[in-house]
Amino acid sequence: MKKIIETLKNIWSIEELRKRILFTLGLILVYRIGTFIVLPGINPLALGNNQDQSGLLGLINMFAGGAFNNASIFALGVMPYISASIFMQLAGIIIPQFAKLQKEESGRNKINQYTRYLTVLVTIFQAVAYITFLRQQHGTAIVDNGIMFYVTTVIILTAGTLFVMWLGEKITDKGIGNGTSIIIMVGILARFPHAVLQEWTEKQQTDKLLFFIIEIAIFIAVIVGLVLLTQGVRRIPLNYARRIVGTNAAKEIGGARNFIPLKVNSAGVMPIIFAQALMFIPQMIAGFAAGDESQPNSFMRSLSDHTSLWYNVIYAVLVIAFTYFYTALIFNPTEMADNLKRNNSFIPGIKPGQPTADYIGAIMDRITLPGAVFLAVAGILPGIAALCGITSGFSTFFGGTSMLIGVGVILDTLQQIESHLLMRHYDGLMKTGRITGRQPVTA
Repeated sequence: MKKIIETLKNIWSIEELRKRILFTLGLILVYRIGTFIVLPGINPLALGNNQDQSGLLGLINMFAGGAFNNASIFALGVMPYISASIFMQLAGIIIPQFAKLQKEESGRNKINQYTRYLTVLVTIFQAVAYITFLRQQHGTAIVDNGIMFYVTTVIILTAGTLFVMWLGEKITDKGIGNGTSIIIMVGILARFPHAVLQEWTEKQQTDKLLFFIIEIAIFIAVIVGLVLLTQGVRRIPLNYARRIVGTNAAKEIGGARNFIPLKVNSAGVMPIIFAQALMFIPQMIAGFAAGDESQPNSFMRSLSDHTSLWYNVIYAVLVIAFTYFYTALIFNPTEMADNLKRNNSFIPGIKPGQPTADYIGAIMDRITLPGAVFLAVAGILPGIAALCGITSGFSTFFGGTSMLIGVGVILDTLQQIESHLLMRHYDGLMKTGRITGRQPVTA
């Protein structure tokens, strides 16, 4: 406890770090207030409490911090920006022209501008879909269903998403951590206190407080496992060639030993998001066939139930497949081998060039398998938790997208705070070593 108090004092004593943290907290407060501002023309009392918390709508509402179900001006959150960013990232891998732009500073600025334009288009499309959803699910909440309601709502939702995107960029520039990731994390963790309270109330009413304590212990163990999954790296030893510099007072430089950190889970949370997107398709088909109750236990309906065996098996296979797919897209062993060669560095016992690329690629393939399996287990844990009697709200925090994003963002933010402390000759946040965070796989 004394170490924690001392660390907090050190953080507060650094003026730049203090200003960055307060600036970040201020913008987060602005965002959270905006999630409760209801769209004009909507009666919030008529929205009711029986709102969809599962499937695609539940995922959007989770990323939006509950603003989706509140019919807020921030109802779409940063989801359109995330979709546009993913598209531009994939375009940079697949399309050579975009890949060339990503290697230059001016090119990256141009890609960022394209991403903003694409965000506007995606937001307009999603805003129209959101209005259709409101009419179907909460038609009585719409006070005036005229053409002006459509026009103003689309404009407000688009402006709201762009404002949230601007908040994220400002947090990244003048605050602490990655702004967009922090906004998503805040939206996810905003539901956590209510989920825990709901679980506590249910277990108290059924005299199962011992089960609640066991659930909390398992929950902590899941967090530890996710931290290990996020932090896990395979370090490849790396040497730098020795060379002589100078003539009269010649000295030898180089020969230093370093490591290439290859992430066990370099794909991050993207495989789970892609797999969830595909698993939403059977849910939509089952929704269209909701009127047919002749086969309530059909295979298609089981795929729309996240607690069913078939759903979890197929979902786990998809996560593993997408982990390999996304890792192959973002990880280029040939480019890494070329960078090593240009920097006069080499892996001991491996020839430079293509043999080095083959060696790094083989290691990456081997370590991706356990990372993909653990990621699949983390993805299906919420369904297993729901089967064990945990409430739907609390079960979503037993792994899945929620906790993976939360753990990763918190580690990144703590790493930045620790960097500020170490630059000013303070101790880090931990006695046992530095927080490594999510380091990029670069040589």
